[in-house]
Amino acid sequence: MLLRVRVTLPDRPGALGQVARTLGVAGADIVQVVVLERLGGRAVDDFTVVWPGATRVERLLAGLAAIPGVQVDGVWKAIGAPVNGGHDAELLAQVAANPVDGLATLVDAVPGLLAADWAAAAVVPADWAARSGAGGGSEPRSVYASWRAPSPLHLPEVTPLRARPMAEPGGARYAVAPFGRAGLVLVVARADDEELPAAAFHVTEVDRVAQLVRAAAVILGDRLDSVGTPAGATPV
Repeated sequence: MLLRVRVTLPDRPGALGQVARTLGVAGADIVQVVVLERLGGRAVDDFTVVWPGATRVERLLAGLAAIPGVQVDGVWKAIGAPVNGGHDAELLAQVAANPVDGLATLVDAVPGLLAADWAAAAVVPADWAARSGAGGGSEPRSVYASWRAPSPLHLPEVTPLRARPMAEPGGARYAVAPFGRAGLVLVVARADDEELPAAAFHVTEVDRVAQLVRAAAVILGDRLDSVGTPAGATPV
């Protein structure tokens, strides 16, 4: 099976090679390495590896934990290797070529770009701030979800204000980004799978989602207002 392994390691010569050798000794075949961050003498790297399905992942985790200064941030199943920014431009071109289905195209494609489980476009009601009060406020409403989204769909405590990562204790990790129209928000999710603890969304991943959403909002324009309006209602 294909796994994504996220590690924080010392940003010094030889550290990356030591992690790569350890993965190989444990039985992992490295497909791709992506550097997410290099700051303050530390680096955050994503390794995409082919892992023998019959071998327990604890062997891999134990090998990495034995390397001084290395921390495993998450391990989760991946559909494919990470894709670069060129695919973002291709996705936006598809949205522009068929704006009628543009929102669905975006939602369906984003999980593959970020090694996530699912994505959904949700409308956060104008009275979201009242939801923390006693029984007050309306719930967010999903207007489109990707094919791997759970049913019924559980959404985090999203707000339409800013792009950010979110996490539920013992549950899914999210990246959320607002379209800036009609309370519409894109929610991207990763969930733990059995004994594989998925990594939270890194700030670079959240920024990538936000850039895609902002560009799609410009392309789709007023169409998003109608998407966020319940049937029978009139956009304001």
